[in-house]
Amino acid sequence: MHYLLLYEVVPDYVARRAPLRTHHLELVKRSYEAGDLVLAGALADPVDQAVFIFRSENAARRFAEQDPYVTNNLVTNWTIRRWNTVIGDGAEWPVL
Repeated sequence: MHYLLLYEVVPDYVARRAPLRTHHLELVKRSYEAGDLVLAGALADPVDQAVFIFRSENAARRFAEQDPYVTNNLVTNWTIRRWNTVIGDGAEWPVL
């Protein structure tokens, strides 16, 4: 099962994230190494959102609540959505 953590970010996100980036990436790395996080990254052109794929809703929530981008108001809104996966590694309901 997968869950999407979706971030909406401030307009000057790229410039403002610099002093927080190391801490944010450490959190990303820990989540990935623990097996909670599958994939993550910011959307481009424009950089106005970010998407994270987690294996559980709790892991996604814990991540967002600890993320310095969230706690320092670079993220204007975050939501968690269950993603019904049907194809690919670890798909919940594989069709192939």
